[in-house]
Amino acid sequence: MANPNKRFTRLTNRRQFASSIGRGLALSAATSIMHPCGLANAMQPREAKRRGDGKRPKIAFLGTVVRKHSHAQHFLDRHTMGYAWGNGWQQPRIDVASVYIDQFPKEDLGRDRVKRHRLNLVPTIEDALTLGGSQLAVDGVVIIGEHGDYPTNEKGQKRYPRYDWFKRVVKVFEQSGRSVPVFNDKHLSTEWDECLEMVEDSRRLDFPFLAGSSLPVTRRMPPLDLPNGADLRESVCVAYGGVDSYDIHALETAQCMSERRKGGETGVKSVHALRGSALWNRLKEEDCSTTRKLIVSAVTRSHNLPVEGGFPTEVPSLAWMEKQMPNTTGYLIEHTDGLRTTMLLTGIRDFNYAGMMKDQSILSCQMYLPMPTHGSTTADFFNPLARHIETLMLERRTPYPIERTLLTSGMVIAGVNSLHQGQVVMDTPHLNIQYKAQPESTFWDV
Repeated sequence: MANPNKRFTRLTNRRQFASSIGRGLALSAATSIMHPCGLANAMQPREAKRRGDGKRPKIAFLGTVVRKHSHAQHFLDRHTMGYAWGNGWQQPRIDVASVYIDQFPKEDLGRDRVKRHRLNLVPTIEDALTLGGSQLAVDGVVIIGEHGDYPTNEKGQKRYPRYDWFKRVVKVFEQSGRSVPVFNDKHLSTEWDECLEMVEDSRRLDFPFLAGSSLPVTRRMPPLDLPNGADLRESVCVAYGGVDSYDIHALETAQCMSERRKGGETGVKSVHALRGSALWNRLKEEDCSTTRKLIVSAVTRSHNLPVEGGFPTEVPSLAWMEKQMPNTTGYLIEHTDGLRTTMLLTGIRDFNYAGMMKDQSILSCQMYLPMPTHGSTTADFFNPLARHIETLMLERRTPYPIERTLLTSGMVIAGVNSLHQGQVVMDTPHLNIQYKAQPESTFWDV
């Protein structure tokens, strides 16, 4: 492990690290790669290192707020009570050794969960990792920095404490001279330098780092995955929700498919965010003919099309969508190798993917995200991600590369910046992130 007291010059290391990704050092699922500073890369792909003592991994759980339907509630319940899996109920495969909760609103459920499951509620992040001692005393860390009362910046982004908490975790690792696997919910940060630094830290201190959304791993209807090495030419995701919140879900919906194309991911050279009439007018242009076909294909996978009298008023088309959802926001993304990704945040309350192959055939599906409304559902789309977290802690390996979430985090930031600066094209040479996905599918198909 690297000397925990060694100081790194951030700017130099970030340039080295970005350059290493741009040169395609993240290769295949069987490849062991090296950081430009000489440290072995700890992230997927790598050989699993199971616990050799037969004991269940102990994790520190860090959550912003545990209230009904908050992300921390969903994950904490699954890691303490279990979840539906296969033909039965999967008991947790890890133990929650400590819980840190940052906020306790009026509707708090955190104290109830602590009492119900006899958990160890601690006052600080450091106590959660050291169990009150002076050294790291857990086998993994789960960071759920989503929901809660946090400041919003001038771009409308909520500054959740994911980066700050991650750095406090890293500091404990450095002081203890060892590290353990870390999971970070959703995108890494609202600042690109912070995203890059988080991934760099995971390489520097040699720990598996998993992050991202539940959308790539939830059920799919039909249960479609692109063949590894597919000759894919364009991807579209038609989804819903807000900027800097649901856009990460939609982008990861598309990216988990796009990364399986021939040659793997090559990076993104530009992101253009548009709203309302500016978006619809751009999509009507001649060079968007394929995009229009894919948008309509994705829409037909939806279970939530706007209807009157129990059925849509017209056959779905771009013109119909413009009339029904005039205030849609879109991200138009150009990849370095020529692939195009289009993401639409509409009023259709599900996540639908369509991809155009070289032979002009279209593959499409819905990533199943049933919303927990009226208290009647349990948001089961979190089940497979909770399972991947358990596997991360048990086997000390990630099921898919952290580069995916690094890239999608960068896309979100570029989209937000594009809107903030007047819907301009954002050139993104810093997103020259190259990687290949593992051949195996990782979505919920049992």
